[in-house]
Amino acid sequence: MINSKAVEEPTIPIPDDDPTAAERKRDHIELAFRSQIERGELDRRFYYEPLLSAHPQRGSLKNFLFLGKTMRVPMWVSSMTGGTEWAYTINHNLARACKDFGMGMGLGSCRVLLTSDETLPDFDVRSDIGDELPLYANLGIAQIEQIVERGRYFLVKDLLKKLQADGLIIHVNPLQEWLQPEGDRFAKAPIETIARFLERMDISVIVKEVGQGMGYESLKALFQLPLAAIDFAANGGTNFAKLELLRSDQTKQEIYSQLANVGHSAEEMVTFTNQIASELGEKMLCKQVIISGGIKHFLDGYYLVNKANANAVYGQASGFLKHARGAYEELYDYVDAQVQGLELANAFLKIR
Repeated sequence: MINSKAVEEPTIPIPDDDPTAAERKRDHIELAFRSQIERGELDRRFYYEPLLSAHPQRGSLKNFLFLGKTMRVPMWVSSMTGGTEWAYTINHNLARACKDFGMGMGLGSCRVLLTSDETLPDFDVRSDIGDELPLYANLGIAQIEQIVERGRYFLVKDLLKKLQADGLIIHVNPLQEWLQPEGDRFAKAPIETIARFLERMDISVIVKEVGQGMGYESLKALFQLPLAAIDFAANGGTNFAKLELLRSDQTKQEIYSQLANVGHSAEEMVTFTNQIASELGEKMLCKQVIISGGIKHFLDGYYLVNKANANAVYGQASGFLKHARGAYEELYDYVDAQVQGLELANAFLKIR
């Protein structure tokens, strides 16, 4: 006969798999009032969709072609520096980060290399970045104008060869040159110089501003040229007109100070680009953009890259520069955090 008395099972304690719970809960109580977000602080650029994805795996961003090479993240190291005591460390750190994370890189002005190889080690980063990622040299429109007028195109070919660069960035900077105490003066409209240069040089060319961006008509003219890409360098980041003004005397600062406030934001330039693409259709020969200028963090970059109707990456200069002057580990951690942020945004955020 079966004994109907229930058999008591031995009690097995549930293991504590959350040993920091008590400490965390105390933190929650102490920080609760400091963690409130006001309605006006909400980021209205995105729909937040918390139910539609798991947490992203590392390396979840898809590889894509940009400037003819495969990049792993939509981030670009915008042109910064050369010829200073920090340039070697900065450029080589940045190139290492590009290789580790799959970014592209534009060098700072290489003008000094047109006449001397003394500072070549500061710029010679191809072995750091590797052959698989885009690396571009950089010259100002003033130098290009002189090269075109004198027919000295070999200088550009030699520059690209010694740097093993994939192409050339031409920076257009009329306000910077005007305000710079040592500045050059343009004899021709930059668009004319660029067009003549492209007729003679079968190389990959990017055109950029230097911190004030470009208006609709300038962008429209550039998009009709066979450029590899256009780099916005919009107003909102480092503004080289303002930088040069700070190097001038007090009188010039008082007279010209408002010029630094002239220009266009990166978001406005994305809107221009989309309008131009719709208007030009097949006449739009340049189809790639680097969205830079005022990109403070990965959310700005993620939003603008996805808003643009073009093959786009986002560029930063000062953000990288801040972390590139010392040990490489600091720069690595900064870039790694941005990449993780992009992966998180890609999983849970949709553009409005």
